[in-house]
Amino acid sequence: MKAHITHNNQTFTVDFSMPIDLSIPLCDGSTNPVAWYLDRPKITPVKTDNWIGSVSEGGDVNFNTITFNPHAHGTHTESVGHITEKVHSINKSLTQFFFLAEVITVAPEQRGEDYVISKKQIDYDLKGKSPEALIIRTLPNTSDKKSKEWSHTNWPYIEEEAMVRFRESGIKHLLIDLPSVDREKDDGELKAHRAFWDVDGSIRMDATITEMIYVPHKIIDGTYLLNLQIAPFENDATPSKPILYKIEG
Repeated sequence: MKAHITHNNQTFTVDFSMPIDLSIPLCDGSTNPVAWYLDRPKITPVKTDNWIGSVSEGGDVNFNTITFNPHAHGTHTESVGHITEKVHSINKSLTQFFFLAEVITVAPEQRGEDYVISKKQIDYDLKGKSPEALIIRTLPNTSDKKSKEWSHTNWPYIEEEAMVRFRESGIKHLLIDLPSVDREKDDGELKAHRAFWDVDGSIRMDATITEMIYVPHKIIDGTYLLNLQIAPFENDATPSKPILYKIEG
């Protein structure tokens, strides 16, 4: 279904029958990605003395309990409440869900033992653009991101200066295919998170960070319409389902 959309005084055509899902589904077992030194998520049927919530095991319905952590077990969107003393709910912080988004591909630069996404790289890839949402695909873009054990891997991270650039240029929603925008082990400094949300200044309550997405190879860099769908959890973070749509014309 094609529709003509007017957004921020721009009119374009979108085919809503062709969604591009950037989320990694939550599943039971070893195929689910995991970070932050936790075990994999568990999806198990409820059991009582004389009943089980599994049709294949004799129950009348499937009735599962899911045990997971949104930050560690897949695609999630977080609010500034992730790093503030007061836990601001993502469900209250994110109240609009469609944005013009720019997809860029970045090969993190090696610095000693680390790999870093620098402001210089971001400036080169954005070419002066300041979209509402920015989606970063990192290289190498291997499919094991969808099931990777990230703990103790020292994944690439975004330097503080780049996050300041995002904030000052008005980028409200940042999406990346890594477990965090910050270094895995940074002694709790969280420089990238703090800079993006301006925690030490005028806190951006309506800005979000989405981590552990997967951007397929077939998606070319450029401008898209983003539908940032979240589960309605009253928590600092929630599982999410970012959907892209190609823009025509």
